[in-house]
Amino acid sequence: MRPFRFGAVVRRAESGRAWAERARALEGAGFDVLLVPDHLVGDRFAPVAALAAAAAATTRLRVGTMVFANDFRHPAVLAKEAATLDLLSDGRLEVGLGTGWLAGDYAGSGLAFDPPGVRVSRLAEAVRVLKGLWSAGPFTHDGTFYRLDTLDLHPKPVQRPHPPLVLGGGGPRMLRLAAREADVVNLASRVRPDGTGPDASDSGLAAFLAKIALVRASSSRPVELGTSILDLGTSAAWSHADTSGMAETPQVLRGTARDMADKLLHWRAEHGLTYYVLHHETDLPRFLPVLALLR
Repeated sequence: MRPFRFGAVVRRAESGRAWAERARALEGAGFDVLLVPDHLVGDRFAPVAALAAAAAATTRLRVGTMVFANDFRHPAVLAKEAATLDLLSDGRLEVGLGTGWLAGDYAGSGLAFDPPGVRVSRLAEAVRVLKGLWSAGPFTHDGTFYRLDTLDLHPKPVQRPHPPLVLGGGGPRMLRLAAREADVVNLASRVRPDGTGPDASDSGLAAFLAKIALVRASSSRPVELGTSILDLGTSAAWSHADTSGMAETPQVLRGTARDMADKLLHWRAEHGLTYYVLHHETDLPRFLPVLALLR
């Protein structure tokens, strides 16, 4: 049975010193990963610089994204940035990757907001490019969205064959892609096609269990399963997510620290979920006793 892993999303700090202190506080509390989102709108840091600073301030804590938006960067650029981050962090990088989904990012920047199917196809091709560039020797690719001619990327990542790749989502096509290609699959609600937020109809226990079954059926190798803890009852919704129908899933935790720990133990024992991401910094004090029990 896999051990539990816990990540925390951190969006910004008031200064470089405060950012470093925040990273060290997570490390000291026993979290495994500091995660940064990737959006052009909203009050949050850009991921690459923020992760480099967090890695420099810590020694054990892994750093990663929840998640890089594929549409914001050519995969050759992301491959180079990620490999450099992996080297500078002594092999502590985790690459979370998604299509890009928030309509406001696209509207504000003038980027084309293609239909979901196009964005998923582009992401699938980007994953092939990333893995090719992280492998030994030059890489050539002639695809629908990207073309590379004997590009030999250096430095190569410290972690071999590459940093852990985290893919997630709620739609069947994204989950099948994640099951085939990712090291970690993050189970989430499907996003509405217009990019305004998660689809509330794709939540609840039955939908969550169906996602697990789809990942298991689509993967021929072991993958780490995880999800986001969206609601501990102590703060407002962290995003557009509606958690009202998620009480039976591990995305909503209620009760005492023992109650919460027991619920996560159940989901690990019965369904193999071991990686949990906390999205509210205001929830950290309430979650720390849970973390202590599970450690």
